Amino acid sequence: MFEVWGPIAGAAALLLVAALVYVFAWRSLGTLPGFAKWSLRLLLTAIVVLPVATLVFLPKMQKDKSAIERSAKPAATEQGAGRGADEERPAREASKKKAAKPPAPPADDDRYAYRRDEPATAAPPPASAPEATEPRLREPADVDNGRTSPGLSGGTPPGGGGTASGSGNKEFGGHTRGITPPPKPPVAAGGEAAAPPTTAPVPSPITAPPKPTTAPVPRTAEVPAPPPPPAGAVGEEKEDWTVVPVFYGTDRARVPNDKRIDYGSERARKLELGRALITVPKKHEVPQVERPWAITIPYFNVKIYEQAEDPKSHFTLQELKSLSEAELLGLVKQRLAASARFKDHAFVFIHGYNTTFDNALYRTAQVAYDIKFDGAPFLYSWPSGGGIASYTYDGVSAEQAEPFLGEFLKLVTQKSGATSVSVIAHSMGNRLLLRVLQEIQRTKPEGVKISQVILAAPDVDRDSFENIASALKGLPSGGITLYASSNDRALEVSRRFHGGVPRAGDVPNGVPLIVPGVDTIDATSVSMDSLGLHHSGYAENNALLSDIGALIQTGERPPEKRVPILKKLETDKGAFWRYP
Repeated sequence: MFEVWGPIAGAAALLLVAALVYVFAWRSLGTLPGFAKWSLRLLLTAIVVLPVATLVFLPKMQKDKSAIERSAKPAATEQGAGRGADEERPAREASKKKAAKPPAPPADDDRYAYRRDEPATAAPPPASAPEATEPRLREPADVDNGRTSPGLSGGTPPGGGGTASGSGNKEFGGHTRGITPPPKPPVAAGGEAAAPPTTAPVPSPITAPPKPTTAPVPRTAEVPAPPPPPAGAVGEEKEDWTVVPVFYGTDRARVPNDKRIDYGSERARKLELGRALITVPKKHEVPQVERPWAITIPYFNVKIYEQAEDPKSHFTLQELKSLSEAELLGLVKQRLAASARFKDHAFVFIHGYNTTFDNALYRTAQVAYDIKFDGAPFLYSWPSGGGIASYTYDGVSAEQAEPFLGEFLKLVTQKSGATSVSVIAHSMGNRLLLRVLQEIQRTKPEGVKISQVILAAPDVDRDSFENIASALKGLPSGGITLYASSNDRALEVSRRFHGGVPRAGDVPNGVPLIVPGVDTIDATSVSMDSLGLHHSGYAENNALLSDIGALIQTGERPPEKRVPILKKLETDKGAFWRYP
């Protein structure tokens, strides 16, 4: 099957990769000088094509190598065994015949009687030669009375030749061996029996040991395998990793998966609740999300090869359960009751575009772990397509999720028992959050308590953002914080997509968006997401995470009180802060 489909699949993969390289990278190098342009094009082609070619043809090469080794091994064995085969063949045949047909003993000699499980031994000859007697054939009564040979019923002990009261017969190799009874004494004149000889003692009768009434105990008892360990408890510390709980809400539709609950990019048009247990390796480096190494097709998130995941080295999904509202709230209250550093705190994370459900879980767990958040971390995952090419779909999909996010926020702020709730939105997730907050501000439901609103690289129209943010004044008790960056490539693409109008997370001409009641921080110099492929620079910098943690925990303002290195800059529209 591989010989037929392997080359076809390899050729298809190579053609697809070549097309992607030409469309997305080849043209972008056209403005460079000739030598630099072609050098980079050749290098790019080698980087992309060689790994794919290796993965496609390596299994075939290994299969051919194994076939050669298997064919060479019998040949070598036959060559070695062939030496002297003609000379040794007669001896081997004679040995086989000898083993198959042992010699028949004389009928009047019981010295050849033996057990199946021990070598034959010769019995001592009698002192006086008795009269020869004919061997008695095996009778059915011998079997019925349990007097069979040891090979059949465990009769004669080692060194014994038979039984005292009868003879036991054993069949072996097609021959019947007879065990004769003791010889009759000679008859004297007058019909009286002569006295037994005094030179040889008469052997005492030997009886077979009784059969065991219970099954024999095996020499080594098999130890049953221990039961699998239970799933890690919330916040459980293992030797090599830590378990972080993430309580989630989503309106993603489920996708078929025999191993676990799985959510895709389709819209379910309903809210589903649950809890995930994420393992974070002890050798985790802040603020990375360590996942197995993989070869993917750029811009489409198609995996060609992926390393096996290991909780000692990677973020992994240990458990995923769908829960009812009552079950979820019960677990949340247990978590809050055990909190200390962030006593009775909760935060809700809303991811951006180009994000799968699993990646959103990992990112939420990473933020909670890195800021040492022992409160209740929540995730709301709307149905993103999970690829860079799904930008248009994601924009519409985020808008349709507004009622479900609103329902989820009411559950967290009104029913979870948390006394302080912070909301963190990233990228396109800000579109969804701002509209839900606008609706909450308009209806003013009782019991809603939001302490901090953190807007990271918001992919929102600047003018629309300014209108909505101004109307939210007073809704979050702690205030609103905007993190902007001028080197976020995803925002640059979004600006072009929307007719060149800057986004709220941009920093055009060195000045970010300034809105009354919003603390704007320019995080360009500390962002590590210069390529923007994963569009998560806000969480890939330790300085930003430290500030987010301090903001959730203390709510201290203005920003330079939390982060003394921030530089305050004044403009005609107001002040903003910048990382040096």
